[in-house]
Amino acid sequence: MPVKNTAQFLEECLDSIISQTRNDWELLAVNDHSTDASLDVLTRYAEKDARIKVFNNKGNGIIPALQLAYSKSSGNLITRMDSDDIMKPDKLQDLSADLEHNGEGHVALGLVKYFSEDGIRDGFARYETWLNGLIANGNNFTEIYKECVIPSPCWMMHRSDFDSCGGFNSEVYPEDYDLVFRWYQNNITCIANNKVLHLWRDYPTRTSRTDEHYADASFIEIKTNYFLKLDYNTAKNLVVWGAGKKGKFVAELLLKNNIPFQWVCDNPNKIGKDIYGQRLLSFTALNELENTQSIVTVANPKAQTEIKKFFTTKGEELITDYVLFC
Repeated sequence: MPVKNTAQFLEECLDSIISQTRNDWELLAVNDHSTDASLDVLTRYAEKDARIKVFNNKGNGIIPALQLAYSKSSGNLITRMDSDDIMKPDKLQDLSADLEHNGEGHVALGLVKYFSEDGIRDGFARYETWLNGLIANGNNFTEIYKECVIPSPCWMMHRSDFDSCGGFNSEVYPEDYDLVFRWYQNNITCIANNKVLHLWRDYPTRTSRTDEHYADASFIEIKTNYFLKLDYNTAKNLVVWGAGKKGKFVAELLLKNNIPFQWVCDNPNKIGKDIYGQRLLSFTALNELENTQSIVTVANPKAQTEIKKFFTTKGEELITDYVLFC
């Protein structure tokens, strides 16, 4: 558990861990150069409970903190916690039971619930609904290119599988998304679960909302890199759908990697124009193009629904024929 300036939430977090119905756990908490009372809180709890071990980050940031914590761990089952969140009482028990029942090659998951003193914004509410829908069905990886399909603080895995997928060794941010892509790459199976096990706190200064490592550009770059590595079919004609900010960034990355593609959109002000030396075509051009694989960068939910219908009508399937980048 990386910890940075979360003293105001830390006691509630630690209390939720101590109150778990499964009690044979160890918590490796790494203080990441906090300037508030976080270290004091951690130290006080560690003095009362030998299962809590506290370290100071030798580097800077979440990745070095996770790497240090993992190097000090000894358990056969691995999970991660965020220091501003709350575990439901049965979280460790339920995750470990699912994992022990299904064996290696699996990742155990639980539903999440956002909460905030200021209320939950529509974007977070939609993400929660979408994410929990995937978890409940265990089909998380079908939409892996849209957003991170596994909540970073609500999973559990056998140590052997975690190590075989590279664990926390990667230096790539967003680190949680990169980790999930490596599970996808290594054919880890998600265990379906329909029980809320984790309370995810949102507030204005949360790292995922303020750190540059979690900006849109970082997510688009990691999606594009893994798509080209894992699912890009060189035998198909690649198409980028959408010429907004994200579509342009995808186009830049493809050009940088010398990947040929057609570029389509439904914006009459852009159709026929050249951007980065690429001619923008009407989306109707897809009716004429054959053997295509499309990257959809259109974010509008209503437009996405229509786009999915378009591909369904053509008998095309997610990942194989098209991926959603938004």
